[in-house]
Amino acid sequence: MKQQDLFNLANSVGSTDLEDEENVRQLIHQVAQLANVPISKEKEEELVKAITSKNIPTDFMSLAKIFQENK
Repeated sequence: MKQQDLFNLANSVGSTDLEDEENVRQLIHQVAQLANVPISKEKEEELVKAITSKNIPTDFMSLAKIFQENK
């Protein structure tokens, strides 16, 4: 994972409408790709629902746990 990729992702999140499902799906796929973690359709749906309803974890460890449950 390149540091520049993380900076680019972080910059894109600030301007992304997180209430739009398509935007959220793209973001989830970018994060999964950067983390080299496959994401199931079920987990994607769970994340989309949580993010679009603003019911998302606010700390990195909780977010990391969500992705680790996918392995």
